[in-house]
Amino acid sequence: MNILVLCTGNSARSILLEAFLNHYGRERLRAWSAGSRPAGAVHPQALDLLSDEGIATDGLRSKSWDEFGREGAPRMDMVITVCGSAAGETCPIWPGAPLRAHWGVNDPAAAAGPDQPAAFRAAFDRLSRRGQALLGLPFETLSPDELSDALRNIGDIE
Repeated sequence: MNILVLCTGNSARSILLEAFLNHYGRERLRAWSAGSRPAGAVHPQALDLLSDEGIATDGLRSKSWDEFGREGAPRMDMVITVCGSAAGETCPIWPGAPLRAHWGVNDPAAAAGPDQPAAFRAAFDRLSRRGQALLGLPFETLSPDELSDALRNIGDIE
């Protein structure tokens, strides 16, 4: 299962979920992340938090979703957007046939300097609970409709 995690800047939330899914879903899936307007660098708080969690950060980079629309790019089975709907952000839309889900999380990079570590921790904790729920599914044997329903329900996990 190939999963693309999308957000606007691809510097924090989408990176956190990409790294989490690749770390814990090694044998079952491959995740990538991208943004509609990439920041150009992964936020240092995201890298610090992932390192503290024992999750590899090698190769993580902020990139445009255009990379995944080119010839030779991996075909995506699922696209998950993680932009925060309450934050008034523009969420990228991925065209085509992959299953889609929205798992909105507020942008921890928007938190004031001293509040950023706690904001990153809260975002990671929410995304990791959702990632664990996804990895707990027998997604290899679910129908597209069943998987779509399950993904929608996972997006409600706080």
